[in-house]
Amino acid sequence: MTRRHSPAVYRRRRIAVGALLLVLVMTATYFPVALLAPVPAAAAELTASEPLITPATALSTPAQGTSAIALPGEGDDPAGLVLGASGSTDPVPIASITKTVTALVVLDAMPITDGGQGPDLTMTDQDAAFLAQTIAVGGSWASVYPGQVLSERQVIEIMMLESANNYSLTLTTWAFGSVEAYLAAATTWLADRGLTGTTVVDTSGLDPGSRSTAHDLLVLGALATADPVLGAIVATASDTLPQLGQIDNTNDLLGTAGIDGVKTGTTDEAGYCLLFAAEVAAGDRLVQVVGVVLGAPTEQALQASVLALLQSAAGGFQTVQLATAGEVLGSYTTAWGDTADIVAAEDVRATVWSAVEATRSVDAEALESGASGTEVGTARFTVTGVSLDGPELTVPVELGDALDGADAGWRLANPGRLFG
Repeated sequence: MTRRHSPAVYRRRRIAVGALLLVLVMTATYFPVALLAPVPAAAAELTASEPLITPATALSTPAQGTSAIALPGEGDDPAGLVLGASGSTDPVPIASITKTVTALVVLDAMPITDGGQGPDLTMTDQDAAFLAQTIAVGGSWASVYPGQVLSERQVIEIMMLESANNYSLTLTTWAFGSVEAYLAAATTWLADRGLTGTTVVDTSGLDPGSRSTAHDLLVLGALATADPVLGAIVATASDTLPQLGQIDNTNDLLGTAGIDGVKTGTTDEAGYCLLFAAEVAAGDRLVQVVGVVLGAPTEQALQASVLALLQSAAGGFQTVQLATAGEVLGSYTTAWGDTADIVAAEDVRATVWSAVEATRSVDAEALESGASGTEVGTARFTVTGVSLDGPELTVPVELGDALDGADAGWRLANPGRLFG
């Protein structure tokens, strides 16, 4: 006889089967979805940093006269990046520094191939007359002999090294046909370069009407040292020329404290003057600076002022460490409790001058996991002030440790974190 079960038994069986089917469905759907579902990415927690501030440099400027010093070619100003200045900003007599303008204007009109000598000039009776004229007015001079043949470069050397006024007349008359034509060309040349504070009324600077500002002279010094011909000439201590023998540079500071140019000048109205250029150490590199001191009372005072200004400016350079490879800049902490540091991938240094402020910002992506060394973003260092490496430096940031992903246990135990 067949045994019949009660309705309650059937209900219990149906519930058990349904529960089993539900478990099977969940096993077949939830587990794979949970194990494969994206997990919440951890946001970077960045370490706060204080700005790095370097001390200001006190430039040693002369108590008398005018001075300025700059990094040529830096910044928007044609004078370069001016590090400091003192004294008058008005045009003042510049004596034989005027010959720097003469040389630049002639070389612009009659260029010499780098390493070459340029055309030959044969000295004439007119050049002998220039010598007599120069001696008569008490200007600086060098001997000249009619029939003597000198190259354009040699004439410029005599004018710049010996500071020979008569050779400035020889040079400009040869290049332009007359002194008047040269002065017109020089006026245009200065205007074209925005040197509105500079006026030349003669070729040598003996006339106190030949004037300039410290700012314009920084430009002229930079142009002179950047010119391959003139830059080499003004860095020459001495040379030997036909019929003249040895000629010596009037710049007695040449070779001292890295000085490699540019031009001396002395008159009663101008005082003792020097437009100078020098190579100085800035961190692990050498940089060119251009400076000027005008109106010193004596040659000794001029040289002392130039060296004090130059050395104080050079002492303002320093290399600062903005970040060190492996330095911790932040971290990640995942929802499942794993952590990893965010570190700088490389060292970051900047060579700066005087007072600067360097600030740091870090951009790092949100991350689920990654191996040690995985690049995760960029650190930026903004430098306000004089930086030879530019106003912004960057370095990649990476994981200092492995950031492990979520394991199966966490995934299955945290459906709300996965699907919430």
